Amino acid sequence: MQFITDPPITHKIRQMKQRVRWQDSCIISHNIDQTRLVIDDQQGDNPEFSFLVVGDSGTGRHRGHSPQREIAQLLLKQSDYYPRFLLHTGDVVYLTGSAGYYPQNFIKPYREFLVGGDRYKQIAYDQMVFNLPFLPIPGNHDYYNLPLLYGLMAQLSWPVRHLLKSRIDFDVSWRGSETGEAYARAFLDYLQQFHNSPDLERHLDQYYTAETSTGRCLKYQPSQFTRLPNRYYTFCYGGIDFFALDSNTFNAPIPIPENQAGEEQRRQLLQRLRDLEQEKQELLVESNKLDPNNPEQSEQLDDNQAKLEQIDEMQFDIHKRLNAESNGEVDIEQLRWLKNRLIASWQNPEVRGRVLFFHHPPYVTEATKWEQAQTLAIRYHLRQVFNTVSQTIGEQAKERPIVDLVINGHAHCLEHLYTGDTGYADSHINWIVCGGSGYSLRRQKSEGPELYEEIENEPNPRLVAKSKLFIGRHGHGSKKRRPYSGLRIDVRSGQPPRFFVQPLVAERFHSKWHYPECEGFTI
Repeated sequence: MQFITDPPITHKIRQMKQRVRWQDSCIISHNIDQTRLVIDDQQGDNPEFSFLVVGDSGTGRHRGHSPQREIAQLLLKQSDYYPRFLLHTGDVVYLTGSAGYYPQNFIKPYREFLVGGDRYKQIAYDQMVFNLPFLPIPGNHDYYNLPLLYGLMAQLSWPVRHLLKSRIDFDVSWRGSETGEAYARAFLDYLQQFHNSPDLERHLDQYYTAETSTGRCLKYQPSQFTRLPNRYYTFCYGGIDFFALDSNTFNAPIPIPENQAGEEQRRQLLQRLRDLEQEKQELLVESNKLDPNNPEQSEQLDDNQAKLEQIDEMQFDIHKRLNAESNGEVDIEQLRWLKNRLIASWQNPEVRGRVLFFHHPPYVTEATKWEQAQTLAIRYHLRQVFNTVSQTIGEQAKERPIVDLVINGHAHCLEHLYTGDTGYADSHINWIVCGGSGYSLRRQKSEGPELYEEIENEPNPRLVAKSKLFIGRHGHGSKKRRPYSGLRIDVRSGQPPRFFVQPLVAERFHSKWHYPECEGFTI
């Protein structure tokens, strides 16, 4: 039995649709676009503004310190720049996105962002209202489920683990996320709660009052009503179209080919599974010898736990790859929506730029993610969308990229990459990975900052992307540093827009916090 399970894509889609009453007859009759919102802050027309970014943050298990809280406090110090909203790139709550861990792993560290945050212990996770627009997308951990047997064992053993100051502990309750149920109740406009049409109609008439070219849509009102209309959505701010995607439903690995090369690949993956399992057992033996009351050994326990979860994640990805089917599930509806909305964005003269944000990065050099099957699947599907958009808009782009900026999480680092000539319409784009905001940090791949790809009919692999900045765990032994990170992004006026990116870093070194000043950069 697996410790955690990832629900089938069709199940994720079906459950999320039910929760927002997707395309309910009452919603259709009111001409409501369930994939759009308008931020009602009276500042949306200003072409110069700032916003914040965090990702992969939702942990509360570190012994005696909280990286997530350190980053939250750095975000709060950006008030001089008047940030208009905060984007979260997913994995809001670890380990299985369960409702029971929202108070500890989300509400407590982000309390200043919440109405009534000075009494954060009294805030229910499904009743949160934000002072500053808090705009997340779901990560893989926000969808994970926990088998009932494991959940019961985790709960029954908690007093013993707490008493013994368990050397290896996990942030799990007894139910997991229930296929994203906790995330939906925390952030989405949970229309499933309305059991009759009159109540639903009153709700729609009260909160879906913004008029747009695609119909009425949800009006996001800071400090009053701060729900999202759907698991993926779009909004325009300062002439920039933002597209929030749920990449958990188009990340299914591409099947291994049924040929000799495929058989060799399968053999290598099976051997990799065995090697990872041996490494896991060695870590467990080592951890059992460490004293959690010793500061240095306590941090080593944190690292070991992070490595164990990293190994589980890698094994999980390999199993998905080995079991991938040729008729695998893909969220065609969402990808078609993205294609159509990007085309419409390019045809709107009032839009001067486009930003995408979603969880799984198509390009990344973090050691555990750069060649994951999910990474390559996301890259493939995004390329198909971009190619179609490029063919449709033709010369209208005038050598500009399809989107100006893509922001992701999932990889536990802060990274800026740039794609060169990939042979597809995802060429010449800036990509930022912001996934180091509180959970375990990872290193850059040992092969270096460049990403190559095998191209059909080309004798040598093509350089498709290069990392221009990487902030992640580095050093060894007494020189090991753990720099956790978030971002402030300042949007400049003009067309195309320019973005000034300011890394915000809190570094754990020798059991103390340091705050190195990182140089910002313009893209």
